[in-house]
Amino acid sequence: MKKWNHDYFIENKTDISEEARDQIKRELEDLEKQYPEFVTPDSPTQRVGAPLSGKLAKVRHKNRKQSLQDVFSWEEIKDWEERMQRILPKEHFEYVSELKIDGLNISLWYEKGRLVRALTRGDGEYGEDITHTIRTIESIPLELNEPITAEISGEVYMSKKAFEELNSPKLKGESSPLLRGRGSGEERRSAAEGAFANPRNAAAGTVRQLDPSIAASRKLNAFFYNLKDGAKNLSQAEILTTLKKLGIPTEPHWKLHKKLEDIQKYLADWTKKRDDLPYGIDGIVLKVNDAEHQERLGSTAKAPRWAVAYKFPAAQSTTVVEDIVFQVGRTGAITPVAELRPTFLDGSTVSRATLHNEDEINRKDVRIGDTVIIHKAGDIIPEVVQVLTDLRTGKEKKVHFPQRCPVCDTELIRPEGEAIHRCPNISCPGKTREQIYHFVSKKGFDIDALGEKIVNQLIDRSLIVIPADIFHLTYEEIYSLDLFEQKRTENLLKAIEAAKHIPLSRFLYALGIRHLGENSARDLVPEIQRTLHFKHEKRKSSAPSEQVSLFGEEETVGSIEYITPADLLHLFEHDDTWTRLDSVEGIGPKVIESMQEWFRNKDHRHLLSKLSDHGVRILKETLVNEHDPAFDGKTFVITGSFDSFSREELKSIILRKGGKVSGSVTSKTHALLAGEAPGSKLKKAQELNVQVWDEGKIKKMIS
Repeated sequence: MKKWNHDYFIENKTDISEEARDQIKRELEDLEKQYPEFVTPDSPTQRVGAPLSGKLAKVRHKNRKQSLQDVFSWEEIKDWEERMQRILPKEHFEYVSELKIDGLNISLWYEKGRLVRALTRGDGEYGEDITHTIRTIESIPLELNEPITAEISGEVYMSKKAFEELNSPKLKGESSPLLRGRGSGEERRSAAEGAFANPRNAAAGTVRQLDPSIAASRKLNAFFYNLKDGAKNLSQAEILTTLKKLGIPTEPHWKLHKKLEDIQKYLADWTKKRDDLPYGIDGIVLKVNDAEHQERLGSTAKAPRWAVAYKFPAAQSTTVVEDIVFQVGRTGAITPVAELRPTFLDGSTVSRATLHNEDEINRKDVRIGDTVIIHKAGDIIPEVVQVLTDLRTGKEKKVHFPQRCPVCDTELIRPEGEAIHRCPNISCPGKTREQIYHFVSKKGFDIDALGEKIVNQLIDRSLIVIPADIFHLTYEEIYSLDLFEQKRTENLLKAIEAAKHIPLSRFLYALGIRHLGENSARDLVPEIQRTLHFKHEKRKSSAPSEQVSLFGEEETVGSIEYITPADLLHLFEHDDTWTRLDSVEGIGPKVIESMQEWFRNKDHRHLLSKLSDHGVRILKETLVNEHDPAFDGKTFVITGSFDSFSREELKSIILRKGGKVSGSVTSKTHALLAGEAPGSKLKKAQELNVQVWDEGKIKKMIS
């Protein structure tokens, strides 16, 4: 912890994210509460800021600096208010909320309106004199609008745009004025090491430059939020208003709340909107507004009781690897998975994380018992980012990748040029289980009532062995499952019956053919449908027969065009079929090879035959392509949630208009379609200057 603090505060670099550092500090605080006899004066929890670097003159602060207590949930915010109410039980508190700028804390001294000194927070008692660089920041006035003598505190920051310019590949050479003249933690770094990790580190390194011309070239900015003026005793709202009148920049999105409950929406709104700002924020500071209340509430040894810093849900978190297990996927891929001590990450509790493959385990040297940093890849899948080797105790256990399948004990293979070990056993129960999960998923046969727990029961009782067995289940077999009564049994049977009619692209995807994804399956549809002769069948109402007509007959509600799975198998027995499919745009040789291997396998041929016997009908898809110039040939990424349509509906519209849909933002992405809570994809789009369409723009473009 001391090393990380030194790197963060002094060297302006870090090997771990601030979120992970905060969490480990919090764990240390919890340990010190349990074992107070082991708390030392130099513990990171007992300090404000960090030691001085020694390269700049140190100056004693006029008022000792304090840190803010961090809170991470609404429950902790309510606990904070309850603690204050116990101290002042008869008082009603108003609150001011301010966006917490991710920058470097500084203090300005003004005498009779003129700037005379600027200090870093330092260790809370002494700060470093950075007056020479602070004077170069254009937003900080050298003379106030009124001739007052005061100490003003705030944050120096670097905007996202300025940070991108500083870290631009064109500017990383030693000849660049932005990276030249390194000092205080930047000295003697090579051009290859010139890029800063984040805007906060860049700002901190810049204000500590010995040459003010370097600071002047880096476009720093600042916001301020505190004013110590011996002549006045101002509320927090009055401080922010007064600072603005004096000509001091303040962050404009602060708000006064009459009661604590009003803050909750503010927190939720800015958790979603934080990436839209031109500068970084890492939370929201909450303060009791009234100055008298602040004084009466007082402070602990290091933090005011009347203020807390709410930290946004972590994009990264630290936890402990309690075990490493090996899973068999539907294609036979063996995936190592870390079983984790449960931790809250980005809005949900995470207890497992992928380790990808043997090479990744070895590269990161992940061991059972390690403390690790995790994040959600693509905002969805938890994965281990880094092992904190400094926290090892010597009791950690290395894990050796298995040579045989953990389910069926078949010897694993690792094809040349691949990183994945695979189980080659077609009948491996582990593969079968995953294949059935995939088969019934929303993008496959979409049997929503058939969740993993029910599938597991059916497999464990040998009621299904291959996916086709689902369509042969009887009432009695389903009724025998745990927690199944008559109504639930009937509903599942209806869902299975309805799933027998499935569009061609979804049928191909449901088969779980390696390399054949959702988009590839859809790309194959036009060529397959041009080749096959589709049959016609009248479609009957799904209502009970006694409700269909006065004569007790089923009512015809339309017709369908279909082929059977056996018809599809027959098509793929001809060599010319593969020649035609190989010419389809977007279908590569890997897809064709995987499909050929799949359809030639006798077990898979048996599966298609059984699906035909059980009444599965593959529906002809209507191929409508409007060739809208706004979409045709362009790639889109969809993120967040929308009021007017689901993401699947939006995807269908884009494909119909000739566009393509990708899962990740790249420089080739035409536009990001962003709904509510867009996550990291919005940030990536902004970094790459990819245009972003909100729901209003989307509705306009597709109308």
